Amino acid sequence: MNANDPLVSILMNCYNGQKYLKESLKSIFNQNYANWELIFWDNQSSDRSKNILKSFKDKRIKYFYATKHTNLHKARNLALKKCKGKYIAFLDTDDVWHPKKLSKQISVLKESKKSVIYSNCTILNNQTLFKKKILSIKKLPSGFIFSNLMDNYFVYLCTLLLEKKILTKNKLCFDESFKIIGDFDLVMKLALKYQIECVQESLATYRIHNRGFSINNKLIEVYEQKDWYKKFLKSHKINNSHKIKFHKFKKKIDLKKKILLAKDLREKILLLFVLVINFDINNIKTLFKSLFSQKLRNKLFFYK
Repeated sequence: MNANDPLVSILMNCYNGQKYLKESLKSIFNQNYANWELIFWDNQSSDRSKNILKSFKDKRIKYFYATKHTNLHKARNLALKKCKGKYIAFLDTDDVWHPKKLSKQISVLKESKKSVIYSNCTILNNQTLFKKKILSIKKLPSGFIFSNLMDNYFVYLCTLLLEKKILTKNKLCFDESFKIIGDFDLVMKLALKYQIECVQESLATYRIHNRGFSINNKLIEVYEQKDWYKKFLKSHKINNSHKIKFHKFKKKIDLKKKILLAKDLREKILLLFVLVINFDINNIKTLFKSLFSQKLRNKLFFYK
């Protein structure tokens, strides 16, 4: 361990995460960057998660058992309060890191003198015919990327690393009112104010599992996006170019809601014409997937 290496707090929230936990933990211990602490927040798991963690006998592990079970973003906020590092990184119990994840990102941040960084990542879905794919084969943007994220969101939490002081300085945390888009909300708040660096290679693997194309879940996400749109505009100063992006964003989520609520093929065909005219590839994909049975969706599509 280099004496000059700053401490990294790795935040791992766990609720019955035993299935892939050992693999996730190994990817932390395999890091070629040694100065880290693991803030392991046990959200009252009832499986073997604690025993699996305890099998890794290491003083860098800080185990916390929640006094009561909370939603994911409340749990993350409670865990954030335990972090003592200069930097904070996030890893869920089903995702894994490349061995050079921390060292590469910290090196880039030091050189660029920026405070937030993300990377490309690998998507793993064992249910599909093709098990793995890279999130982006195109060059990912860096700098002020707020507008890019409004067009197409591409920052996965497992790839993110940031200086703790910017959370403290700006009183930022996860919005506990959201069930699904809390990560998105935090990153968008960071992107509005800070330049964000990027490592183009994949430094993490994000696992998709047991997540079918649930209309109810997708609708919850859409309703949360609509709430986010209103809250964000109300609480932040937005320039004119960003306001145009917000208008397009609202249009996209309104169309997505119509797709998810469409009952028959006729409605979907009419919506397809609207989507082609207003070209939106993500909503076209959502509509296309909705035409397949659940079984075929599980086999054909990475993102349900």
